[in-house]
Amino acid sequence: MKAIRNHEDGGLDVLRYEDAPEPEPAPGQVLIRLHAASVNHLDVWVRKGMPSAPKPHIFGSDGAGIVEALGDGVDGLAVGDRVVINPGIEKGPVITVFGEHGDGTHAELVAIDAVQVFALDDALSFEVAAAFPLVYETAYRMLVTRAQARAGEWALIWGIGGGVGTAAFEICRALGVQTIVTSGSDAKLEKAREWGADVCVNHASGDVVAAVKEATDGGVDVVVESVGEATWARSLAAVRPAGRVVVCGATSGPNPPAQLHRFWWKQLTVLGSTMGTRDDFLGAYKLVRTGRARVHVDRVYPLAQARAAHERLEAGEQLGKIVLAIPG
Repeated sequence: MKAIRNHEDGGLDVLRYEDAPEPEPAPGQVLIRLHAASVNHLDVWVRKGMPSAPKPHIFGSDGAGIVEALGDGVDGLAVGDRVVINPGIEKGPVITVFGEHGDGTHAELVAIDAVQVFALDDALSFEVAAAFPLVYETAYRMLVTRAQARAGEWALIWGIGGGVGTAAFEICRALGVQTIVTSGSDAKLEKAREWGADVCVNHASGDVVAAVKEATDGGVDVVVESVGEATWARSLAAVRPAGRVVVCGATSGPNPPAQLHRFWWKQLTVLGSTMGTRDDFLGAYKLVRTGRARVHVDRVYPLAQARAAHERLEAGEQLGKIVLAIPG
């Protein structure tokens, strides 16, 4: 089968579109012929060796396709079924991501535990199904499970256009949470207005905290924080007293000045959140399949052009999810 693999960590040049051994489903596993997979920032980090996966390594966490074969003991699925993969793998209290430490979905075939596989509604395309799981599951856990965001509250979302930021916006919209979204691109902010964002502010040229204070009564109730050092001080300044800051990453650096006085003076709650559980996936999937949360696909590349997909993602040019189409 064809797959996107690397044999060493590094830049775009380590990505290879090449033949790889076809997987066989072990007992309890499903073999899926994939038709679409998405590209996540996790793929960029793994490509660079953060973390370094065993080589050669097939990239990819999200995927959708058709059941090709079933391992022994698998019930509830049949050959020919349209399916979508839940990439969140629960190991007790720890949640890992499919494709992070082992082979993933940027390939024509994948073998995966049946518990991670769900029927795909006929109304959803393979491209949409591949675009939502990792980021929508992550955002759902942040907003619903951890922060318990409620209708009528305000949320600040950094970086509309990125996967988690866009998913968080859509989940807020589905919940009736009012949104303040940011971007360094005026074009992305204009698109966010069309999507229904309540307030849009350019975080490179505008004053995010002032925009928050102008729109809300004392600050937002929830901050969706995935940037870290570049935004942390403004996140703490923008959240209202007794508000919540929920953190799933730190793309600009993990060690900002703590500003501990903000925590006690405002009596803040800071919540860590990683990926999602089966229930988080099902909650996000329900919002998508009912149309309450839209899925925005930025661009679709053929599997063989994964290098171009990585390049677009690293440049921050995307508005929504970048998807790889897999011939099958």
